[in-house]
Amino acid sequence: MRNNLPKIALLFVIGTIIYSCSLVKRVPQGKQLLAKSEIIVNNKSVSEERITNLTVQQPNSNIAGFPLRLQLFNLAKKNTDSSYQAWLDKKPERRNHLKKWLSDKQVARLGQSFFVGGISNFLKKAGEAPVIIDPKKTQLSKERLSGYYFNNGYLKNEVSFDLDTLGKKRSKITYRVTTGKHYTIDSISRTIETPALDSLYALDQNKSFLKKGMQYAYLNFDAERKRITQQFRNSGVYHFQENHVKFEAITDDSIQKMNVVLKIEDRNVKEADTLTKKPFKIYTISQVNIFTNTTTNKEKNKAQDSAVFNNYNIYSSGRLAYKPKALTNAVFIEKGKLFSDNDRALTSKALSNLKMFNYPNIEYQQDPSDSTNSTLIANIYLINKEKFKWTPAIELATSDIQEFGISGKMSITWRNVFKRAEILEISTRGNFGSSQDLANPNNVFFNISEYGADMKLNFPRIFFPINVKSIIKKEMFPTTQISTGITNQRNIGLDKQSLSGGISYSWSTNSAKNNFKFELIGVNYVRNLNAANYFNVYLNSYNTLNLLAQQYNTNTAWVDSNNNLTSEGAVSFIDFVENGGNPNLTPGDEDYKIIRSIGERRTRLIEDNMIVSSSFVFNKTTKNNLNDRNYYNFKAKIESAGNVLSLLGNGLNLNEETSASGAKKLFGIEYSQYIKTEVDFVKHWDFGKKNTLAMRSFAGIAIPYGNAKSIPFSRSYFSGGSNDNRGWQAYSLGPGRSGGILDFNEANLKLAFSTEYRFRIGGNLYSALFVDAGNIWNVMDNVSDNDYSFNGLASLKDIAIGSGIGFRYDFDFFVFRFDLGYKTYDPAREMQDRWFRGINFSKTVLNFGINYPF
Repeated sequence: MRNNLPKIALLFVIGTIIYSCSLVKRVPQGKQLLAKSEIIVNNKSVSEERITNLTVQQPNSNIAGFPLRLQLFNLAKKNTDSSYQAWLDKKPERRNHLKKWLSDKQVARLGQSFFVGGISNFLKKAGEAPVIIDPKKTQLSKERLSGYYFNNGYLKNEVSFDLDTLGKKRSKITYRVTTGKHYTIDSISRTIETPALDSLYALDQNKSFLKKGMQYAYLNFDAERKRITQQFRNSGVYHFQENHVKFEAITDDSIQKMNVVLKIEDRNVKEADTLTKKPFKIYTISQVNIFTNTTTNKEKNKAQDSAVFNNYNIYSSGRLAYKPKALTNAVFIEKGKLFSDNDRALTSKALSNLKMFNYPNIEYQQDPSDSTNSTLIANIYLINKEKFKWTPAIELATSDIQEFGISGKMSITWRNVFKRAEILEISTRGNFGSSQDLANPNNVFFNISEYGADMKLNFPRIFFPINVKSIIKKEMFPTTQISTGITNQRNIGLDKQSLSGGISYSWSTNSAKNNFKFELIGVNYVRNLNAANYFNVYLNSYNTLNLLAQQYNTNTAWVDSNNNLTSEGAVSFIDFVENGGNPNLTPGDEDYKIIRSIGERRTRLIEDNMIVSSSFVFNKTTKNNLNDRNYYNFKAKIESAGNVLSLLGNGLNLNEETSASGAKKLFGIEYSQYIKTEVDFVKHWDFGKKNTLAMRSFAGIAIPYGNAKSIPFSRSYFSGGSNDNRGWQAYSLGPGRSGGILDFNEANLKLAFSTEYRFRIGGNLYSALFVDAGNIWNVMDNVSDNDYSFNGLASLKDIAIGSGIGFRYDFDFFVFRFDLGYKTYDPAREMQDRWFRGINFSKTVLNFGINYPF
């Protein structure tokens, strides 16, 4: 080993030299690559992004210390066209050979083609040019650092920089900041020339962002300027602007304190060719005019119809198409009120939410009939959207179910149905496909089909027999939706007919950051038309059952010529085992439990469902805009089903009929009864440079009672998949430690936790490291198997853990994502064999998705 040490050292030195040379491959002679940049504040190194971003030049990006994008850029040819010409001229026969196949012009242009320069152009685009040290940008960085600390109270700060050579064509810049002592506000006074404004300011003076004794910070002064402007413009001061607020600071350098004077002078008004100072006035609204069916050219907007309603003047260039109240309900500007920017913003938002008009235009003008010049006329111009909109669509498709399919969709939007700004949406859809897997005695090409229709009617108000305006005010933008839909499937799954419908209300508060939705009634009826096709659809269940039948079945009438269970035989075999027909299978045996579970599952999925429910959803977010990466979302939901049907059946004696399980039926249908609640919390932390930590936690439970012993499949929970635990495919995890043996594993209790660290690789390419944990269990229902059930805190050891790495590409309008997930902790295994048995390339679970999982 000692004899090899010099060789290893030599190889290390040679590798280091080659690596260093490759970094500066594109650095011009006499220039320096910015290899490192450091900011030292008061002898301490600072790495906060808000400070490091102040430097105009920063080193090339790196991943774990390796400048990948710089190396990609260096791999590209500097000038592919010149290299191509040199290659052509190196051997004269090359040009002649190419001319046999291409023209002279095509040979010349070949150097600009993808075949010659495509790889290099890609490397340049995906890579990153070397950051060359620029003295002017270094000086600018110094000034920006000084300005930053000045704006944060260090008025006497000093900034310098050092340039240190790190090797061939590589240097480091060190910025050194000495802040000195910070300045504090010693006193605050004001000089407001307009008495009315001085009185207004005094009303909210306690809300000021400037306090005596606080450290000077420019952001506080800027926030105070905005606060004052907002206060005045919401209190009738129409002509007030942010630039009317000025601050004067008198500093005492000996004690690092300052006296702040707020100054608001009277406004300058141009009269003829001279500027005259006049006090600000407080304006009230004298008229509110609403112009509908207008054009962008106001000169052509001639009123042909008009109405007066609740002090609003409504005009239309054609026949007035709206009931006056439908328009005035969306207007917050009122006659006699003070001018207010808030009222204008609320009006604009409410009118836009009607979806009747293009973006509304709201203008103010001084009332010429007012001799005091203290009133305003508000004019609201509305350009109607088209009353009817027809949207057709058609596409060809293929899937596991159909080899070939044609699907079509058509929707019609009818605005202002009842002249109160209602919107009616009617849509139809259909699909016709061909499948060779199905029996087709008539040799029909299109042997599977699905069609349906939906209708939605939206009201821009609460449509309810009881007046709730005192609770849900129009500032909350309430809406009512009445919906219904039907679907019919043939030769798809169990061939279903479904009917759905409901009435729901939604509203919001605090600038739409708190959203509420109350579904008064939701109806969902599903009828299975082809229950005999069950084992042709759920093949995993059939295969498992068939293998067990090979061992325990003795009835030849239940199998085909290949000794495989027929569909009818599979059902008979389940009944035979559950009724104790085979002495070798007792309730305590694992095989018995599997067969019984498959039977219970089949019974659950072939039964018709009627769900009549009510629900309430609350959603809160702190996200300010699309670029905000430091926020949280909280969602809570509670749902109850079956109570109305139970009361109806008992009151009218309609549910005397019962099923084989003893459940009551209403109109011949066994109805569901349960209560369901869930909470979902998502938090994002922004670490800068587009590095984000995202966390999600979810808990949900649905408890059957009364007329039900289980939860309908459509209301149950599943685990796994691209938006859940990515170490498992969707529906393949759980329940509990059962091992996901069924085709679609679901239960009525779910816990899920996910953490994901997202970081940028380069350009629009991002990556993420993630850990997902969670599972589903049966609880308080008709499943008693401990492997499936939640048995208190002891069941938490059955929480599955998946981990992996993901890649995302940001297309601006959406993000394409794929994740490589691995089973890190698998509760289906024996206790001593659960950790890290699913982490290898052959067991990778690949998940595709659009946008982020949470």
